[in-house]
Amino acid sequence: MTHIVHPYAHRLGIIRDWKSRWFGAKEEYKKFLKGDVLIRKFLEKRLRGSHIAGIDIERNAKTFRIIVKTARPGMVIGRAGEGSVKLKNDILKEATRHKFDIPKDFKLDIEEVRSPESNAGVVAEMVAEGLEKRLPFRMILKQTIEKVMANREVMGARIAISGRLGGAEMARYEQIRRGGIPLQTFRADIDYAKNTARLPYGAIGIKVWIYKGQIFNDTKKKLAVTEVQN
Repeated sequence: MTHIVHPYAHRLGIIRDWKSRWFGAKEEYKKFLKGDVLIRKFLEKRLRGSHIAGIDIERNAKTFRIIVKTARPGMVIGRAGEGSVKLKNDILKEATRHKFDIPKDFKLDIEEVRSPESNAGVVAEMVAEGLEKRLPFRMILKQTIEKVMANREVMGARIAISGRLGGAEMARYEQIRRGGIPLQTFRADIDYAKNTARLPYGAIGIKVWIYKGQIFNDTKKKLAVTEVQN
């Protein structure tokens, strides 16, 4: 029997860093963790359509920092920074509503993702958008994976969708794969993300794996490993 683990969590401390970076005592840990989960849920819902690649949270006793990585920073920041100021105020309101504290030194940073097609979170949202527009699911899978594989960094990709595909009565599972994805290799740089497309006849789950070579600690560089086919 196989033991399936999360590709990101599987590599924590090896080639990946934690998405929440802070230290809390026994009493604080529960509050901090709850706050992180609620903030992430709020931002994922609030910024849907902005192609969010990831949300990192850093905090200590006096400072609190949220880093939003997006492929469309202009949509989040807005004209003259109005969007980011409004978003920051909305986060503070959400914190007040759920009764968890945010330090006065609160920073919201928006980072642009340079290569959206090689980021699993952005690709998963692209697939979700296509499904919600009622486009044929096989066409979405084929076009999306071709865009992903066109990127030079990408060596392998896999996209899987599950649910009432095409409005069928019975749910089923479809996937498309290109290249290799060595899930058991710790130094393999595999980006993974999940998303959900909300449709009138039910939800469709989306999973994306993107392999971008191997990372070696001695060189601190990403090395592409090519397989020799006989």
